[in-house]
Amino acid sequence: MGYIMDLRKNVGTRPLIMAGACVVVIHNNSILFEKRTDNGMWGLPGGSLEPGETMEQVARRELFEETGLQAKKLELLDVFSGQELYYKYPHGDEVYNVVAAYICEEFDGVINNDESEVAEIRFFELDEIPDNISPPDKPIIHAFLKKIVNLEQRLAAFSTRSQK
Repeated sequence: MGYIMDLRKNVGTRPLIMAGACVVVIHNNSILFEKRTDNGMWGLPGGSLEPGETMEQVARRELFEETGLQAKKLELLDVFSGQELYYKYPHGDEVYNVVAAYICEEFDGVINNDESEVAEIRFFELDEIPDNISPPDKPIIHAFLKKIVNLEQRLAAFSTRSQK
């Protein structure tokens, strides 16, 4: 059972501060999403911190458990928290998430869908990201896409300057 599930036995559905990690998996200009079974929305692979784990260990473990992929390299995107990471699960549990989001472009393995939390796993092109994104993942995806756009603008500006 997990740490959070054990806590739930004592606190019921009251809001918890839940630390965890997620992974933005990138392959051929596409992002890996999972269709969640609890809310029917698309989200990023990830989950909650267990006692003694580092955030990077959470990211690696959850990525493998939920997708079958093993991250070769993870890059920290950012740490997200605050009101926009509040979430009330369909069954009533409330959480304020604190999420370390990682980018993974190098991985091994074959995608498998043996996890009961996941209905479907697939890559979406960057310009075809689904609209029904799970609310706690929206700010993370937005920050990732902003990072890509800013990087492309900086690279374009550098290329223009270096050609002069």
